[in-house]
Amino acid sequence: MGIKKFMENAKEKLGLIGSQKETKKKSLKNLLKKLNKKKENTEKLLQTKIEKKERKIAEEEFQIIVCQIKHGNKILEKLNDK
Repeated sequence: MGIKKFMENAKEKLGLIGSQKETKKKSLKNLLKKLNKKKENTEKLLQTKIEKKERKIAEEEFQIIVCQIKHGNKILEKLNDK
């Protein structure tokens, strides 16, 4: 039996495979919380009067954050389905 196969069998017997999934979910949820806070702060910034150049940068940042949140939610759904 190869080392890789031995490690996989040991992980399965010890139940470590499921815990890795839970760790990924927890990390992803924390990341999504941070992204949502950043989104709220950026929205507040866009509501205030700022210079044109700063507004453009903030709008681009806002679009990127929204895209990342959507992508993160899709990944979280896939992890929940498995």
